[in-house]
Amino acid sequence: MKRITVFVIFLIAVWMAFTVRLFHIQIVDNSWKLSAENNVIRTLKIYAPRGEIVDREGRVIVANQVAYDLMVIPMQVKEMDTAEFCRLFAISREFFEKQLEAARNYSRYKPSEFIRYIQAKDYAYLQEKLFLFPGFFFQRRTLRYYPYSSAANVLGFIGEVDENTVKNNPEYSRGDFIGVAGIEKSYERYLRGKHGVKRILVDVRGREKGPYKAGLFDSLAVPGSDLMATIDIELQMYGETLMRNKRGSIVAIEPSTGEILLLVTSPTYDPNLLVGRDRNINYRKLYNDSINKPLYDRALLAEYPPGSPFKILQALVALQEGSIQPSTTFTCGGGFRAGSLFVRCKCGTSYPLPLQVGIYKSCNNYFCNTYKRTIEKYPDAPTGVEIWSRHMKSFGLGTYFNNDLSTGRRGLVPDSTYYNRKFRTTRWKALNTISLGIGQGEMLVTPIQLANAAAAIANRGYFYTPHLVKRIDGKPITDPHYTQPKKTTVDSIHFETVIEGMFQVFEQGTARASRIPGIELCGKTGTAQNPHGQDHSIFMAFGPKNNPKIAIAIFVENGYWGSRWAAPIASLIIEKYLTGKVERKELERRMMEGSLQDEYDRQLIRIFGQKLLTTSGR
Repeated sequence: MKRITVFVIFLIAVWMAFTVRLFHIQIVDNSWKLSAENNVIRTLKIYAPRGEIVDREGRVIVANQVAYDLMVIPMQVKEMDTAEFCRLFAISREFFEKQLEAARNYSRYKPSEFIRYIQAKDYAYLQEKLFLFPGFFFQRRTLRYYPYSSAANVLGFIGEVDENTVKNNPEYSRGDFIGVAGIEKSYERYLRGKHGVKRILVDVRGREKGPYKAGLFDSLAVPGSDLMATIDIELQMYGETLMRNKRGSIVAIEPSTGEILLLVTSPTYDPNLLVGRDRNINYRKLYNDSINKPLYDRALLAEYPPGSPFKILQALVALQEGSIQPSTTFTCGGGFRAGSLFVRCKCGTSYPLPLQVGIYKSCNNYFCNTYKRTIEKYPDAPTGVEIWSRHMKSFGLGTYFNNDLSTGRRGLVPDSTYYNRKFRTTRWKALNTISLGIGQGEMLVTPIQLANAAAAIANRGYFYTPHLVKRIDGKPITDPHYTQPKKTTVDSIHFETVIEGMFQVFEQGTARASRIPGIELCGKTGTAQNPHGQDHSIFMAFGPKNNPKIAIAIFVENGYWGSRWAAPIASLIIEKYLTGKVERKELERRMMEGSLQDEYDRQLIRIFGQKLLTTSGR
């Protein structure tokens, strides 16, 4: 083939490519036309309303409210009365210049946020004046609103996406919001919705004249999905009130479903503080509050020794292993002794105790001996502790639930590997770990783990993964992770014995002052040692005894012993949930008005000295 022929074919191919491309640009694709007409067309993002959240009774606990962002297109900004602009919008000249410079650096042709979150009540007046300031216009959006000002740790909050999120997630763009904590974070993909686009013709003064091409190129926003949470907001608020001026947490679960009824952390904050123009200022204040730590969710993140409530699990594992029987007795006499080792006990008995009495008397000697027998059943302590650890983990301890909670800690159930590393040998004995027998030593649990263990006991040997959402757009959650029970390694036949012992804790044991007339409750008080100050008050319970409707765990930091704060507060919550009201008004008043602030102040002085306490404003 001659060179001239090849050259002609090449020219024809190039001409055809240009012709097809021009046809596509001029006839098929309107984007170039839209771009050319950009000087008279304003493209607005239609923000999709996030889905609303209701509680288990259908009460709206997270809603939306209308707000407006003042936008600017730098290229369209002309000479204007800057002083009047600053007066109208209550900003300084320095802020005006800073924002305009930032907008220019982003793009001279694209809209940028200039002032965020202008309230709807101010919008109408300001809109009338906006024609005086070419290049500026309002864009509607929605902000969150919390009608009950409660459950901040459960619901979470939203924040503006950062550059990395925009870069790695094409569905987000500059100015979008994303869930940062709580349900807002865990269910972001359901709540966020899908934004729309609206193109509007504007005149030379920047005033809107109507839709471009009758809305041919517009798209509607798709609202996010509505969620039904598992919590009871009235119960949540009641729990937060009872925990006022105290530090700690309360977790309550419905045993038959794993649904979380309340998740209280104290101190807490009003979730409305993290909405609107003051959001960043308020967040910094909350974040920098190193004394109260309101952003720290103690229910999910705090790890404590479980103390005496752990004796219930100890008994169940020992029964399963056959190292004790319900009739097995131990004589206390003031504590557990083995050579020079002594673990003090305050049960006040010097006669042989069977298992149920050991439970409601909370005898340290009984459960140290029980643990020792369980471990020494095996050829060596590492083997015994490994098997013991597996039993404990089957109750949901020492691991993550992998559920819809946006944060959490795994706690610690020590195993043989842990102690081999700690002791640097495999030749250690059960007595080296005897404090595990009474829920002390290296053992750590989070409040939600202890509440889940209570639910497993209430169910006689199984639990459902704790979760916070029960319906999405009216449809129930069907994920097997939440709907299928997880069985413990303890057979159901062993539970009635320990449940009867827990029942006697209310009838004649350490929680008898917290009984609810007419309701059979089962529980276990506890006192966890605290190296930084006064011991923690702990309580684990469920009720009613048969066909239980609620399982609960509560930790009150520096609350002395379990029967002083934790047991009364837990019983009030159970009473309110089961009956809808509280009859024991005097107990309720004492718990609501009671404060541990003086104890916290003393602890701060011990740890940090008087200077920090003075600086904190106490």
